[in-house]
Amino acid sequence: MSEERNKTLPWFGIPKLLPYLKPYMKGIAAMIAVGCLVSLIDAAYPMFNRYALDHFVIGESLDGLGGFIALYIGVLLLQVLLNYYSVAYCGKIEMSVDRDLRNAAFNHLQTLSFSYFNQNSVGYIHARVISDSGKIGELVAWRMMDIVWNLSYLLFIVLMMFLASPRLAVWLLPLIPVSAALIAWFQGKLVTLNRQIREINSRITGSFNEGITGVRAIKTLVAEARIDGDFEAETENMRKTGIRATHYSALFTSAVTLMSSVALALVLWKGGRLTRESAIRIGTLSVFMSYALSMMEPIQTIVDTLSRLIAIQVNIERLTRLLETQSDVSDAPEVIAKYGDTFHPKRENWEPLLGDVEFRDVSFHYPDGDELVLEHFDLKVPRGTNVAIVGETGAGKSTLVNLVCRFFEPTEGAVLIDGRDARQRSQLWLHSNIGYVLQTPHLFSGTVRENLRYGKPDATDEQIMEALEMVSAREVVEKAGGLDAVVGEGGGRLSVGEKQLLSFARALLADPRILVLDEATSSIDTMTERAIQAAIETVIQGRTSFVIAHRLSTITHADVILAVVDGKIVERGTHEELMKKRGYYFELYTRQYIDMVEKY
Repeated sequence: MSEERNKTLPWFGIPKLLPYLKPYMKGIAAMIAVGCLVSLIDAAYPMFNRYALDHFVIGESLDGLGGFIALYIGVLLLQVLLNYYSVAYCGKIEMSVDRDLRNAAFNHLQTLSFSYFNQNSVGYIHARVISDSGKIGELVAWRMMDIVWNLSYLLFIVLMMFLASPRLAVWLLPLIPVSAALIAWFQGKLVTLNRQIREINSRITGSFNEGITGVRAIKTLVAEARIDGDFEAETENMRKTGIRATHYSALFTSAVTLMSSVALALVLWKGGRLTRESAIRIGTLSVFMSYALSMMEPIQTIVDTLSRLIAIQVNIERLTRLLETQSDVSDAPEVIAKYGDTFHPKRENWEPLLGDVEFRDVSFHYPDGDELVLEHFDLKVPRGTNVAIVGETGAGKSTLVNLVCRFFEPTEGAVLIDGRDARQRSQLWLHSNIGYVLQTPHLFSGTVRENLRYGKPDATDEQIMEALEMVSAREVVEKAGGLDAVVGEGGGRLSVGEKQLLSFARALLADPRILVLDEATSSIDTMTERAIQAAIETVIQGRTSFVIAHRLSTITHADVILAVVDGKIVERGTHEELMKKRGYYFELYTRQYIDMVEKY
């Protein structure tokens, strides 16, 4: 069952939003008051017509006409001002609540650990932050105003009818619940059909995308007829469901018109008799005719708005679930008190990081799994040590560096940095001293200079060029157009290898004490790799470094090599020691070497 079909009452999730609505409570209260006042004026307009008919037309007297006109114009101007205030303030509240929710959600995302992003897709998170927050802002402002205005308008016209003629009002009053029930039934059918249409449309869009992006596979598999048949079946389903929705919509419109006509007929029938009996005057009959024609619209709007609120309830639950998500990796209150948090660091209390790393009896399994990846693992990495981690794809090579970087917490045991449990210091302190070059490089939209300064915001152009020179990336920048060249979204204007070089320079510019290279040379050609390998050997001097390697020829000079199989360290030692063992590493190295030779 999709989340959209949640039938929870629309106000169930509102209490979770109160902390974000609290700054605007006075404005919301004023907005509600203004909405009620506007609806009172709208409901009172027919009473002006009643007075004009009875006094000026039927009574054939112009006494008080000037005062009547002045009062009418005054009420009209007041209504214009109130409408302006209402619309302007609704827009302000909508944008303000939307901004606050988006900021809160985005800021909270920065505090969550990797496991949250592993378990939730980018599209899912994007919808929570952008789409859900927008719909909630709309709910707080416009949907609330719709409910306030239409409900108060309906109550006021009932009040006006009883003030004008209780005998005639009691005939119209039963039509309100009957009309509400009829409209709610049709609205429920239309909501169900429209949900089906959206679901079918999503399948059509997905089928269309697969038909375009997978065109090579479709042609080579000779699957054109099957794909075409599936697409036609979905579009035919969309046609049939759309026609059903159109039929119900037409019936709905006709039913509303019928109820308005029934109300008008009752007014003319009963009101005409009361007028003949001189129980009411023509002006009063006119008032009831106006109310009979207008009373269906607020009922229809209230039912429609309640249906939307039920749907928005899902958005509230999804966004508040994100905001209430606790990170698997978080700093203790006493750590935050001393070192600050991600957004309010107390750098004056930060000790210098030297680079000693130790795994002490560490056991670990990922939050979304039960199988231990590490079990009672011990490893000491003195400062300045170059550690290489090798293994087949999917063997779990990144687990160790994820624990060193405190992207995950050990299930048991501790990871010590400079002899202290990493949890005794802030995440930001640790991350500020780590340089991480990913296998899949990511550049932010902006210029080359802006991207490199993410590693060191106050870096000078001379320092930037020096870092580029160290990784043989100076020519890349000059070719792109210099430091002011725009790299495009995600670095789209550069090749993968060029982005990798720039991300390497960005990490070096920060002068990290711990350097992590996650197959960082895998996207670089052989000639560039040789140049950057020489730079790496210079850069890692005096730094603790962890190198996840695919090309084993690049890590033969590492101080210690860890061979990983199914998340377990099966061998450790230098290149010479492991080759002499003629074990897993030996097999991995020689097989790769033979594969490389056989290519030629």
